[in-house]
Amino acid sequence: MFDLAIDSKLRGCDLVKLRIGDVVSGGRVRARAILVQRKTGQPVQFEILEPARTSVLTWLECRGGALDDYAFPSRFDRTDHISTRQYARLVGEWVTGIGLRREGYGTHSLRRTKASLIYKRTGNLRAVQILLGHTNIESTGRYLGVDVEAALTLAEATEI
Repeated sequence: MFDLAIDSKLRGCDLVKLRIGDVVSGGRVRARAILVQRKTGQPVQFEILEPARTSVLTWLECRGGALDDYAFPSRFDRTDHISTRQYARLVGEWVTGIGLRREGYGTHSLRRTKASLIYKRTGNLRAVQILLGHTNIESTGRYLGVDVEAALTLAEATEI
């Protein structure tokens, strides 16, 4: 779940509602998947890199289930999905398990991680906007904390 959260850049409410068929085709975990976001109602495509595909496949082999089943079922009702609150608890456990302070990280940190790295490496705000499924580029800039100083730093690093 952790690997998929980082690769997909999905909000927690969308991640917990993934169905097996959203990420699996022909008995294999897809390299790319698409999901309609709950918040915006817009589709967003995301990649699933090999390490995440391996961990998802291992999980699904243990979990079992049909394509229509939720990938991450509830502990109480196997026909329902894990709650966003339980997902937040798991993230807290993962964070403290690697020695970080729980207060500094949450489910949204996982969504932001890869997006921030992509922006930092490429400076391509539009690409990050598409990957996050944002409709407004200004929202993406605010989301990543891009300000005038960051923009000027990028401009200064570009020689013509």
